Parts: sequence; structure tokens; C-alpha cells
Amino acid sequence: MVIGFIGLGIMGRPMAKNLIKAGYKLIVYDKFAKSDDIIALGAEKASSNKEVASKTDLIITMLPNSPHVKEAILGSGGVIEGIKSGSIVVDMSSIAPAVSQEVGAALKAKDVSFLDAPVSGGEPKAIDGTLAIMVGGDKQVFDTVKPILEKMGSSVVLVGDIGAGNVTKLANQIIVALNIAAVSEAFTLATKAGVNPVSVFDAIKGGLAGSTVMNAKIPMILEGNFKPGFRIELHIKDLQNALDTAHSLGAPIPLTASVMETLQALKTDGFSANDHSAIVRYYEKLAKIEVRK
Repeated sequence: MVIGFIGLGIMGRPMAKNLIKAGYKLIVYDKFAKSDDIIALGAEKASSNKEVASKTDLIITMLPNSPHVKEAILGSGGVIEGIKSGSIVVDMSSIAPAVSQEVGAALKAKDVSFLDAPVSGGEPKAIDGTLAIMVGGDKQVFDTVKPILEKMGSSVVLVGDIGAGNVTKLANQIIVALNIAAVSEAFTLATKAGVNPVSVFDAIKGGLAGSTVMNAKIPMILEGNFKPGFRIELHIKDLQNALDTAHSLGAPIPLTASVMETLQALKTDGFSANDHSAIVRYYEKLAKIEVRK
């Protein structure tokens, strides 16, 4: 099978490589990112989103936010202009659920199926193909593409109709952001009190406070390594989508709003390109101490 892949950024690039490693032929396009390494693996480079769609029956998009997805799929020279009836589009970007529904409706009018399938796990899990993929859409379409999604993720779950994938991703991002903030606050307190943060980590990671987030982020914090697996600016984007969605539904999310202000403060301090583990920098600044080995 030939798969169209649009978006070769931090996440899309390793995801595309995993599909190639699994034996799929790819036709790729990215308006900004270079694709030389993907082409070297055997992919074909297209000149537009429209061309990708015209040459494939399954198109995957992995883009930064709602406007980019709308432009790539519905805009001038977009997927919708080249796509064939009966094709499938799987958007793996993290965007507003309402935009997923809008894109899905526009494609349905062209007799094209659509799934929203955002992912969790960041660059490390994109590289090793163990992403968590949460999918919204028709079950029959999901069953068709699930074996392909499983080449990029270790968990692929249908959670509901179109838009449900991105609602689930927003819930995921709220939990991750709040967890990192809680870990940062707790370890800053421990460090300020003179307790070795390495010892604190060893003592609590096996108990109720232990979490996948803590296991992934505390080692980075202790090393002062904020190289992005998932950038603060992207988490700001996700939490803004969460806040907008929550407000439209009448579902208050005050803790999310609080963490959003923390992220905005870090952006103001010049850390927007840091990994979201750099939330600890906010607490370190307040306490005038660093949580390090």
C-alpha cells in the first residue's frame, strides 16, 4: 500500500520512518521541513498536499494545530482538491475537536472517510513506535487502518465518533500538565528543605504518587536536560484548545487555567522551546533553588 504522509516535524518524521520500516511506500510533503532523510529511505516527495492526495488512497496528516490542518486539507492546493472518492484521511495532529468535525464533514461531502487520531508519548515514543493513539470516527474505517496505526503506536483505541479522539487528547494533556506541575512543586519543596531529590524520587516512585509522567520527567529535571520531546509552546496550544472546548461546553477547568498561566510565564521568560518538564523552572524561580542531582 502507498500512504500519503503530510507533516514531517518532530513527531511526523519518526512516525513516517516507522511506516517505511514496516514496508509501506510513502509519498510525503511538508511545506517547511526538509524531507531528504525520508526520501533517502525510499519515500517519494510530492510538491503539494493536493499531489499527495491524488496519488494515494490513505493520507495521514501530522501538523501543529487546527489552522495548519484546515489549510493542508481544505485550503487552496489542499488534500480535498486532489483526493479520490472512497479514500481515507487520518489526522494525527492534536487540534480542536470542533475543527476535526468540520474537516470530517467537508471530506464526507466528497465521499471520503475521516478519522481524528491524535497521539501521546512525545518524540521518544514516536521514534520507537510506542505512541498511544486515540481515535475518533467510524468503526469500520478504524478497523481498516488500525494495522497501519499499530506500526506507530503500542496502544490504538477507538474512543467514539469524529472529534472524540481530540477530546481524549485534551483530557490527556490536562492530566500530563497538572502532573508535571505537581511533581515540580513537590520536588522544589523537598530540595528547598534540604532533602536530596534523587532520594525523594527513589522513595516515592513505587508508591501511589508514582506515575509515568514522574518517571519520564524527573530524570530530565535532575539532569537539567530540557531538550524538547514535547515543547512548552505546544502544550500551551493544547491547553488553549482544552480551555476553549471546556468553555464552549460549560465545563470549568480551573486547575488547567492555573497551569496555563505557569506555561505563559515560562514563555515570557524565553523557555517556550524547552521540554514541558521545564515547568519546574517556574517553581525554581519562585523558590530560588534548582532541583538537580
